[in-house]
Amino acid sequence: MAIYVVMEPPGHGEKPDTTTFVRDGFSWLGFLVPPLWLLWHRLWVEAALAFVAMAVLSVLAERLNLGLAGSLLSLLVSLYVGLEGQALRIAALRRRGWHEWGVVEADRLDDADTRYMLEAEAHPDEQAPAQRIVPDAALARPSQTGMALGLTHTPGRP
Repeated sequence: MAIYVVMEPPGHGEKPDTTTFVRDGFSWLGFLVPPLWLLWHRLWVEAALAFVAMAVLSVLAERLNLGLAGSLLSLLVSLYVGLEGQALRIAALRRRGWHEWGVVEADRLDDADTRYMLEAEAHPDEQAPAQRIVPDAALARPSQTGMALGLTHTPGRP
């Protein structure tokens, strides 16, 4: 089963058909062709950054005669887009004013759409729970007092 993040456009009461489902997970096309995948999803700045990073790493590896290690450096950009590409899409939609309705678990996109419609019709007046996959920048890391060794921060706790 896959998990889909349901994103509703601003003023979602007017156009219910424009809801976007973003599949949470690894993106193989984002891994294989990162700049093209980012451009397809209208992530212009991210695509330009990925292209520049891949070009700089490739030129750097060629100048330093790194051989296979140079190719592996460019692979890091591909791996990042493959792993975090869907989160980048969610963050871009949020910047455009979209909000998260919640998450839906389904095998296929059609099933996710059906489950979303049934859940939205069952509770039209209630506000959907705000489940965030990508946290807001202001809430991402609250300031910690004192010195800590290791990963001690638990999101959502003061």
